[in-house]
Amino acid sequence: MCGIAGIFHAETPKPVDPVRVERMCDAMVHRGPDGAGVWTEHGVGLGHRRLSIIDLEGSPQPMHSADGRAVIVFNGEIYNFRELRSELEKGGARFRTQGDTEMILAAWQRWGTGCLEKLQGMFSFALYDIDKRQLLLARDRFGVKPMFLARLSDGSIAFASELKGLLAHPLLRRNADPAALDAYLTWGYVPDTHSILAGVEKLPAGHFMLLEQGKRPQGSKQWWDIDFTDRKTGSEADLSAELVHLMREAVQSRMVSDVPLGAFLSGGVDSSSVVALMSEASTDPVRTCSIGFDVAGLDETSYAQQIAEKFGTDHTARTVGQNDFGAIDELAGMFDEPFADASALPTWRVCALAKEKVTVALSGDGADEAFAGYRRQVFHHHQERIRSVLPSGLRETVFGGLGRVWPKADWAPRPLRAKSTFLELAQGGDEGYARGLSVMTPEQRHALYSESFSALMRTHRAEDELVALMRSAPAQSGLDRAQYADLKFWMPGDILTKVDRTSMAVSLEAREPLLDHRLVEFAARLPEKMRIKGRTGKFLLKKCMERYLPDDILYRPKQGFVAPIADWFRGPLADEVRGVANSSLLAETGWFSAKTLSELADAHIAGRSDNSRVLWQILMLEKSLNRLGISG
Repeated sequence: MCGIAGIFHAETPKPVDPVRVERMCDAMVHRGPDGAGVWTEHGVGLGHRRLSIIDLEGSPQPMHSADGRAVIVFNGEIYNFRELRSELEKGGARFRTQGDTEMILAAWQRWGTGCLEKLQGMFSFALYDIDKRQLLLARDRFGVKPMFLARLSDGSIAFASELKGLLAHPLLRRNADPAALDAYLTWGYVPDTHSILAGVEKLPAGHFMLLEQGKRPQGSKQWWDIDFTDRKTGSEADLSAELVHLMREAVQSRMVSDVPLGAFLSGGVDSSSVVALMSEASTDPVRTCSIGFDVAGLDETSYAQQIAEKFGTDHTARTVGQNDFGAIDELAGMFDEPFADASALPTWRVCALAKEKVTVALSGDGADEAFAGYRRQVFHHHQERIRSVLPSGLRETVFGGLGRVWPKADWAPRPLRAKSTFLELAQGGDEGYARGLSVMTPEQRHALYSESFSALMRTHRAEDELVALMRSAPAQSGLDRAQYADLKFWMPGDILTKVDRTSMAVSLEAREPLLDHRLVEFAARLPEKMRIKGRTGKFLLKKCMERYLPDDILYRPKQGFVAPIADWFRGPLADEVRGVANSSLLAETGWFSAKTLSELADAHIAGRSDNSRVLWQILMLEKSLNRLGISG
């Protein structure tokens, strides 16, 4: 893994100061502590920080093509680079290194932007063609690797792997984007369609941008999408065999490394499946690690230990205790933008634990999105059946009425917490899924906002982006559309951002074999009954892994990987929550009602309601604003 940054002048080329590019890269030294480099030419500058994984000594960056006509800075891994290299050599290409970076240069010179479709892996890169005076910015299919962009006042476009790289540029303005704030409070993260800083954007997953000197910059273009419109046929046994084959290939391709390699092991289906297939392919014990909690209801380390013993892994476990809340300031600094997925803390801890033994770790991320493993997807699938037989008017009358009068009982057993379900059923499938996925509804957000900010947001609704995405999805069913939204919106904005920032913070490369695009494309074509059967999500994946994993791993209720923040806010963090509710920094923005914030904090601390998710959002927002120096 690496960090990249650069500056490009399109319409009017100007000299680029190499020191400026170097400072942008140095702000991301954690992404690449093993080496650094900067290259500039009139109108363009490229910078790189390297974490050595493949061809440890032979692939410094920025790297020139063999003929000197193109140069690249690259963040990621291309798992099929040896096959592509062989194909390119047959066409006359010559290589000086043993890594994947030089192969991308040759692929560009052979296939142009068509090279992207041939790359299997995770990547973001900037490639400058000296002859054509073109800069290609590209991001992988799912957005595993990030890229931030900013159009600056001197006419240049700056880019970097993290927002902190752009923050090192003196021309970047630090004004908050109100729509991004509303999106953050809706989802708990700032999605790829926004940035907390006005004027900053993110290159979307599966997109590229081709810039040319002397021409007005154009927007990005999509080069890959996931398609749910086709269905596979075949027996359960045949589909199961095909799935195992694809999973084996995905895992084995990601075990290629010139540095120590291991795996995260939570004890859930996905990480256990990855470890099982790694063990099958390795002659040595797989190095695994897991993080547990000192709150019994959230701890899965016994299941991880069970899998470690079954496959004879070299396993290490550690516990996150209540004293870990003191690290949240450092956690906020990793993300730059406000990020309120509470599982970021244990993810960071497991990354740090892995780094003690390895430089590369495989994870189980992506399977829930691809194979319908989330409870919300299973619920949505069954809700869609109800919607298909009841007219919308009747649903609005019956379920809408029930939802409006039903109490919000966070303390009650799950079957009695029906308010959200009734309100979701009253709406169409896309609207209902957006409501179910959100942390705060529009009504809750506006109750939190000040009168002036609420008026500013009156014609804006963050959910509309997700609803529009679902309605335009290449899909056949409501389940298809929900999974499409998770893969295109939720996963790059939340899951992959979390893993990238926390792993890179400790200079660890995380690889996601279950996000191999061939595997995800297979999953998108599965009949719905092979994804969900009854209340069981990820049905076919679990079925095909029965030969490897015990039933108490495969079929026990899904457990989230989250920190016990509700308890923390009633104990060691109670004073901090009260302080945030009365924060002078938040007051200066003019965004919130201080009275409402205080009421939420007091009600949670007293145990009258569970407001932990909202309070965690506000706490992480305040810490991010403080670090970024953002003005309202």
